[in-house]
Amino acid sequence: MLSCAGADRLQTGMRGAFGKPYDSVARVNIGQILLSVRTRDSNRANAIEALRRSQYKFPGRQKIIVSKNWGFTPLRREEYIEKRKAGHVRIDGAYVQFLRNKGPLEYNMRRFPEAFKTETEA
Repeated sequence: MLSCAGADRLQTGMRGAFGKPYDSVARVNIGQILLSVRTRDSNRANAIEALRRSQYKFPGRQKIIVSKNWGFTPLRREEYIEKRKAGHVRIDGAYVQFLRNKGPLEYNMRRFPEAFKTETEA
């Protein structure tokens, strides 16, 4: 028994009175990140405004936190720029690959040739 109570709502009446599942929901813990957005610095204000407007679509109180990290990497912005200039970071699609200090040397030299260049080669 599904009856319309207006153009935007549906009522189930007594049909769902015994705790039967009616729809799907997401369980969210307190302090859990709901949404992450990565954007260029020039679009930062637009992204914050879009997130501010979308806050009202979620129940409860939401906070917008601007990360100090570069993209979705665990590195701070300054750290990332230093490692990129040194050749220890390689862009790989939406993420990056890091030069590791362990593992076979040939493997790292093949993946990051610019990190192993000497001054005479450059």
